[in-house]
Amino acid sequence: MLKLPMEVEVQKTIDSFIGYLVSERGLSENTITAYRNDLNQFLGFLELEKPSNQITSNIWSNIIPDDLKKYVLALQKRDYSKTTLARKIASLKSLFGFLIDEGLIHNNPTISLVSPNKGTSIPQFLTEEDINTLLKKMSSDESVNGRRNLAMLELMYATGIRVSELVSLNTKDINYEEGYIRCLGKGSKERLISIHEYAKNTLLYYTLEIRPLLVPHKKATVFENALFLNNRGQRITRQGFWLIIKKCAIDAHLQINLTPHTLRHSFATHMIQNGAPLRFLQEILGHSNISTTQLYTHMAKTHVLREYDKAHPRA
Repeated sequence: MLKLPMEVEVQKTIDSFIGYLVSERGLSENTITAYRNDLNQFLGFLELEKPSNQITSNIWSNIIPDDLKKYVLALQKRDYSKTTLARKIASLKSLFGFLIDEGLIHNNPTISLVSPNKGTSIPQFLTEEDINTLLKKMSSDESVNGRRNLAMLELMYATGIRVSELVSLNTKDINYEEGYIRCLGKGSKERLISIHEYAKNTLLYYTLEIRPLLVPHKKATVFENALFLNNRGQRITRQGFWLIIKKCAIDAHLQINLTPHTLRHSFATHMIQNGAPLRFLQEILGHSNISTTQLYTHMAKTHVLREYDKAHPRA
């Protein structure tokens, strides 16, 4: 077994990753449990394969593509189904993507890792009608929390930023005069994103009228620059935002598991459907590779074909 305190550090990283899957990806409890078991299985494999002097608290940086290839071969010998094998590989890809985003490692050993072909999975997204229904319902809540929640959702749908970027915003990151936000994305890459007039006005009202009601009365606080605050005057967390939009979706009677990723997918898909150039969208979303952005072209086409089949009398 892994030795303390290294075991504690490794499990702490996995716990942080699981928290990300819950709050940002909105994965089901069964999937979360499966991912955790998959990662513990991988750690068990490493204990047997890697020399003991390489099993350190920085274990993730020491993992190389060959380690992963050996692991996948070991899984294949156990005759797992394609679906199970694909999930186990997906759990590794997700973990190392998370480690890259968090700056815990600098090289991703899973880039060349190939999963069994299960077909392309198209992320869920809301229709424009769903978005209007959701925002209309949220606009009816005139409480302090309701106004804050509306500002967060309007901003996220106006810009397509990641939830980690949303909750990291500070008051100085919003330029109301020019109508844009300053966003620090993956790899601390800065990008400026325009916001439309309605979202800007909603955000300005929150900043001037609502946010002061959430700021603690004491003169100094480490959260004094955070844009979005909870009821304790602290910065909203990713999980806190996920819980908020989950409740909002229920209140609006939306038949979808609404997650922060769903909002980002919805923004991107609607932009493509309404004619936004792919390169322009890539820059807004902060994708380093345009192939990631091209997924939304496929999503938009799939949606058009589905609507065609629903609408055409002979389809």
